[in-house]
Amino acid sequence: MQLLRRGDSGPAVAEIRGMLARYGLPAGQQAPPGGPAEQLFDEHVEQAVRAFQQRRGLITDGVVGPATYRALREAGWKLGDRMLALLISAPMSGDDVVTLQERLLELGYDVGRPGGVFDDQTERGLKGFQRDYGLVPDGVCGPQTLRALRQLGRKVTGGRPGLLREQELLRRAGPRMRGKRIVVDPGHGGPDTGVVVSGVNEADLMWDLARRLVGRMAATGMEAMLTRREDTCPPEAERAAFANSANADLVLSLHTDANRSMHAQGLATFHFGSGSGPTSTVGEALAGLIQRELLSRTSMLDCGSQGRTWELLRLTRMPTVRVEVGYLSNLGDRRKLLRPEFRDVVAEGILVAVKRLYLLGQDDQPTGTFTFSDVLAREIGRNEAKAI
Repeated sequence: MQLLRRGDSGPAVAEIRGMLARYGLPAGQQAPPGGPAEQLFDEHVEQAVRAFQQRRGLITDGVVGPATYRALREAGWKLGDRMLALLISAPMSGDDVVTLQERLLELGYDVGRPGGVFDDQTERGLKGFQRDYGLVPDGVCGPQTLRALRQLGRKVTGGRPGLLREQELLRRAGPRMRGKRIVVDPGHGGPDTGVVVSGVNEADLMWDLARRLVGRMAATGMEAMLTRREDTCPPEAERAAFANSANADLVLSLHTDANRSMHAQGLATFHFGSGSGPTSTVGEALAGLIQRELLSRTSMLDCGSQGRTWELLRLTRMPTVRVEVGYLSNLGDRRKLLRPEFRDVVAEGILVAVKRLYLLGQDDQPTGTFTFSDVLAREIGRNEAKAI
């Protein structure tokens, strides 16, 4: 779709104004329908777009691109506005799907994390509810199913069931690395080189970093898989589908950033979540662990760990973290990233953070002191103890 920003005008801007108003963010004084003022993307529209983006965990740039437009459309749906069902070719998504997923979780049905996409896990949970309630288990949320959902009280209380289930799965996984299935996603690839500065491109650097990380994970007994080949660039939805079909335990997406200012620099991590919606608590914990490990090992500027609703974070069923390793547009960060030994340090830091996640704070060591050799020694020790 065409990007819409301040200064643009036309029917598409009037549509954006209407979406923002339905969401409770009117863009200035109400303009006459069809008039020039209604079709102008002015400073009031930009401020409303920024407020919406901030609430929904999007990049807060005041520009309506594909991700913001999708989120605006999804925010307009309320449970009961339409029938919900599994559509393979074009999965249904929206705030009504989130409400349905959260309601089923409250009633004790496992639909995974309420990410707002009607997937096969949501269909299984809905069919289970329909079967137990004496309805036709067709997996379609229509009038009868809605009526039944509204009549029943909660079975699960004292927290958000989806988040509690995610934490329980982590606890049950145990501290051993062997057998854990990790998907590593090197950003961009093939014809899409990502950020390019002074002949250095993001796709090649992240491919190299991913290979270093996968090698270390394999040495500990993990099953590590890449989302792409060196010469390909699958869309984010395809990468998420790969992780879901592989039944991965975690997804780690590797990127670098760029900025018009040469002074922008530092490290940031992102997990699924927004200020007003569901959050992946395990993803948030892993993002924080990666952030702290890498900061202590690289002395990069701390750009924080934040929740976002970007496609890969939203569509994966398991905890997913996106790591932005520095800015190629910054000379200092670029020099670090170009050094193979620096990429080794980053790979080791991410691996150690994953190990810390599964240790759950037990038998741990201070941040920055845990090494790849320590991880290997612990895995060998656990394997020998199990053999005895």
